[in-house]
Amino acid sequence: MTRKSINILDNDYFGWIKELSSRYRQSQIKAATKVNAEMLRFYWELGRDIVSLKAESKWGSGFINKLSQDLKQYNPEATCFSPTNLLYMKNFYLLYQPLLPMAPQVGEQMALPEITPQVGEQMPLGSVRPKVQQVAGQLTGANLQQSAEESNLLQTIAERIMRDLMAVPWGHHKVIIDKCSNDPQKALFYIRQTIENGWSRSMLLNFISTDLYERHGKALTNFSRTLPAETSDLAQELTKDPYNFAFTGITGRYNERLLKDTLLNNITKFLVELGTGFAYVGKEYRIQVGEREQFIDLLFYNLNLSCYVVLEVKIGRFEFADIGQLGGYMVACNHQLKKEGRDNPTIGLLICKEKDKVQAQYALESSTQPIAISEYDLEKFYPEKIEGTIPTIEELETLLPRMMEEEERNV
Repeated sequence: MTRKSINILDNDYFGWIKELSSRYRQSQIKAATKVNAEMLRFYWELGRDIVSLKAESKWGSGFINKLSQDLKQYNPEATCFSPTNLLYMKNFYLLYQPLLPMAPQVGEQMALPEITPQVGEQMPLGSVRPKVQQVAGQLTGANLQQSAEESNLLQTIAERIMRDLMAVPWGHHKVIIDKCSNDPQKALFYIRQTIENGWSRSMLLNFISTDLYERHGKALTNFSRTLPAETSDLAQELTKDPYNFAFTGITGRYNERLLKDTLLNNITKFLVELGTGFAYVGKEYRIQVGEREQFIDLLFYNLNLSCYVVLEVKIGRFEFADIGQLGGYMVACNHQLKKEGRDNPTIGLLICKEKDKVQAQYALESSTQPIAISEYDLEKFYPEKIEGTIPTIEELETLLPRMMEEEERNV
């Protein structure tokens, strides 16, 4: 008996197929996230055991190499037990442990919150950092006494931190450990930025090299006075000072038109430097004010803040008059572009080549509009000190085993 092929053209059938495919992809993401989290939990606990047991003091300086050999012998198919990777596990624990109260002891598994791939479930960085800093300071006290409420807060913060740590690939962790080894706040910042923006490892390295942590949220603003409390912190977090415009490649003489044109010719990099949620609306955006036409240099919309952002770039030194011009554009946007019930008040961002901080602060105090003032830099960001940029003998000795292992795997 000949079997007939089935030809189904029903829209419900194809809709079902699409739904199944979507569910399958989501299950793959959840499975990969789960596997990554379980692996990182093991790495964390192994690093914790090394520290808690004081293993290197107890069993000698060659302990890490011995541990590597023995773990490979008992787990011949495992590729994660190189001496270098074991040291990373130890440093993984040491880096973040100061932020976490009551870490489990040797042999105990840490409580791992449910890991989900949805970024929206992460606690916003602005609301976490002050609490984490406060907790870190409290943990240094010898006679720490906590109420039940304080204990619950500490536990909640610890769970949030661990959930974020478990959501980032191990390769990213190694980069952050290398670059932020003595600063858990800085390391946690890059962890959360990686989650929020979906950074690859190369993107992570790029932003670390431009000192994003040191520049993040540093613009002079009047947001605390001109924006609601629930908005002002988030708006401040979205600023930088200085902005890094090295991607434009401008090295010689230039004017404002050339700089703005070059920024827009590199719009993807420009938006990345501006930060999360910025969408480009237009250049020299026409707006009618009374009987005259006005042209806004650069107009953006920020999805996180649900507001228009008027951006002015000045190639010279900041002047008082710049605030008046920017404020006028912002008021015009509020009257003509802002939609009631949808958009929040327009924000202004003035980016200049240089500014006098006192003058800029006076100008901000004179305005009732929410404005930020920052500088920009066209040169590539280099470290202020050459010391530390050339690998030491100890760093080379640490790096060589890893390079040899990678070379053996590629043969």
